[in-house]
Amino acid sequence: MNAVESHGLTKRFGRQVAVDAVDLAVPQGTVYGFLGPNGSGKTTTIRLLLGLVRPTAGRHALLGAPMPGGAGAVLPRVGTLVEGPGFHPYLSGRDNLRRLDAVDRYADPAGTRRRVDAALARVGLSAAAGKHYRAYSLGMRQRLALAAATLSPRELLILDEPTNGLDPQGTREVRALIAALAREGTTVLLSTHLLSEVEQICSHVGVMHRGRLVAQSSLAQLRASAAPQVRVETDRPTEAARVLRELGLSGVAVQAEAATGGLDGLAPEKVVATLVHDGVPVRGFAVAAPDLEDVFVSLTGEGFDVSG
Repeated sequence: MNAVESHGLTKRFGRQVAVDAVDLAVPQGTVYGFLGPNGSGKTTTIRLLLGLVRPTAGRHALLGAPMPGGAGAVLPRVGTLVEGPGFHPYLSGRDNLRRLDAVDRYADPAGTRRRVDAALARVGLSAAAGKHYRAYSLGMRQRLALAAATLSPRELLILDEPTNGLDPQGTREVRALIAALAREGTTVLLSTHLLSEVEQICSHVGVMHRGRLVAQSSLAQLRASAAPQVRVETDRPTEAARVLRELGLSGVAVQAEAATGGLDGLAPEKVVATLVHDGVPVRGFAVAAPDLEDVFVSLTGEGFDVSG
């Protein structure tokens, strides 16, 4: 069963189509990287999935329950962090979590202290638990939001940019937390624009671009779908590029003393032989699998933030 599934999910705001017929399939037990440049429709899609906004068209389900009809039964099994945390500014981090736990009708009141302390420790906020929320930095607020999302055991976590505002150490800790939750069987839908997050913890990916889901597969399948890149080092890069184009290589580009292109199934030895036959001196020749950034740029035509 898919933990998250949608069919033709669409949201229009007037004439603007923010989400355009999205068919999501998030397998249970996976960490699904929901990728796309800023403004690609990721957050709107998440708000649709959670019932925070009504779809213009389409249908979807969480943990097998049709939404929004099944919201009452399914949402207590879902932890969320959407568009930044929101807490009472004059309460401490611990007291904010206590209030959240108190309104959870499925939580045993006798276990409140244990759950709150465990959640704070999980995100590294035990030492700052007594501080007022208004005194928290952005990174600390993100940590508290993650603590709230994991206060009780969840079958599904939907996280929108969970490492926003965190320093490198905090980012690594959040990644480790997500990986640990996944090992315990929690499905994680992780919306992000950081490729490093996807490469390190995600098993599946979906790529959004201008409101449409332009790719969806396992990370390994997505990488395998891209053509290997060849790089020809030569003092005649323009002539080398001409040969590569004539051979049918894709995305041929000229660089300083080099030409590159997508191999697209052509044997590398044929490329070298043709270059030599046409009198192009070859100083070096390499074949490399495209990195994740190359794959996503080919899908969206836009760059991604690869830091973090």
